[in-house]
Amino acid sequence: MGRAHLIVTPLVMGLLVTGFAAPGRQSPQESPTRAPTASLQTYYSQRLAWSGCHDGFQCTKLTVPLDYAQPAGEKIKISMIRLPARGKRIGSVVINPGGPGGSGIDYARAATSVLSPEVRSRFDVVGFDPRGVGASAPVRCLSGPQLDQYLSLDATPDSPAETKALEQGGQKFASACEARSAKLLPHVGTADAARDMDVMRAALGDSGLTYLGKSYGTYLGAVYANLFPKKVRALVLDGAIDPTLSLLQLNGAQARSFEVAFRSFLGDCFQRTNCPFASHQKDEAFDQLTDLLHRADKTPLRNTLDSRKINESMVVTGVLSPLYDRTEWPTLRQALAAAFKGNGTSILRIADMYNERYPNGTYSNETDANVAINCLDHSYPKTVSGYEDEMHKEMAGAPHFGAYVAGGSPTCAYWPVKSTATDKPLRAEGAPPIVVVGTTRDPATPYRWAQALASQLSSGRLISYDGDGHTAYRMGSSCVDQLVDRYLISRTAPQAGARCPEVSSTDR
Repeated sequence: MGRAHLIVTPLVMGLLVTGFAAPGRQSPQESPTRAPTASLQTYYSQRLAWSGCHDGFQCTKLTVPLDYAQPAGEKIKISMIRLPARGKRIGSVVINPGGPGGSGIDYARAATSVLSPEVRSRFDVVGFDPRGVGASAPVRCLSGPQLDQYLSLDATPDSPAETKALEQGGQKFASACEARSAKLLPHVGTADAARDMDVMRAALGDSGLTYLGKSYGTYLGAVYANLFPKKVRALVLDGAIDPTLSLLQLNGAQARSFEVAFRSFLGDCFQRTNCPFASHQKDEAFDQLTDLLHRADKTPLRNTLDSRKINESMVVTGVLSPLYDRTEWPTLRQALAAAFKGNGTSILRIADMYNERYPNGTYSNETDANVAINCLDHSYPKTVSGYEDEMHKEMAGAPHFGAYVAGGSPTCAYWPVKSTATDKPLRAEGAPPIVVVGTTRDPATPYRWAQALASQLSSGRLISYDGDGHTAYRMGSSCVDQLVDRYLISRTAPQAGARCPEVSSTDR
């Protein structure tokens, strides 16, 4: 599923997304349209050496400068993968699953579910790990045991000791990233990743970029369009981010959106025979969940998987993660039924999957990359006190999840590379039509963000989907799929105000 990772807290690490340029470099609001300079031409003219990497896929490495302000300096490698088109080929479609920190390599491996057969027939499907992520010069911060501790920090401290532990957790995370990845940290922002994508476009031999970005991938696509509007062929931005909001404003809006999504889950649950809530009134069901969280805060739930404590933070991650995809709601019902009886093992398994924790206790670098990119990509208060003041403001309107989603450790306040982001609209003046897709009850990227981005882009076209879950393309709506496929293949954008109806559970 497309994931939004914008939350820089120790409990639902990365439920959101965003973008920035480091000090002294071009910001995402500027739009270079000239041909590459001579110093960059060697990157743009490189030839990719593809080799087979199982199941019909081909893999390669793209060379890009670590610092675009010094292209003759150190270089890094961007890992890429493609599944060649099998029909009358148009070009390449580059895809990104979100994050920031999600692996585009892994996403492309699931190409048969990510894109329709019609699109796969006409395009090479190309995935890549953005800089700082996965196999592309990955950011490294915490070890597996350290991440276990960080992700289980109490985001709703009840004592001075817990408050201190939360703040120290953010400090330790920032210090560990500086110790292990100092050279990379100034150069993993979304503006640099977008520049890498233009080098990639040229190396693929495409005169214009065709792109599908979900969740954080919408921000990456919008930044690309703003930087290179004349190099856009067709961009689909599904589960959009509003670039005008600060990091904590994004987190607050997301917390409120999870409240809406959980209410939708409850409405469905009440119609099921295995619904675990004692009352079929939504407010009372929320109260039962709140009671579970308070109990887990005092006495962790039973864990038959390992020795970790399944505390309040782990329960919240395990509850919110299945809201991304309506097909995971049965799993959530079963996990909650066990948790209400004191067994949190299923909740822990869900949280581990979300956090990309492996059975051997190690993690992917998604959490490390998520924090590193987010702390560059958005504005946020630079002091702990200012961070906490704005955090409490953004918790308003989300009485059940606000403290968990909008709260947490002020990690970015301790970050060694300070963001200079200004959170301005991305216009992409001169770009052809760009399609933005918004789901009305999306838990991670609120529908109004899609409305905002589509209105900000000079050529934005919004598809509104009346539905649940995070993102809409290839999530069960034939209406959305047909509009997106036609646009990607023929560049025929949907009419203004395009809307797709809700898909009933019997149609899924």
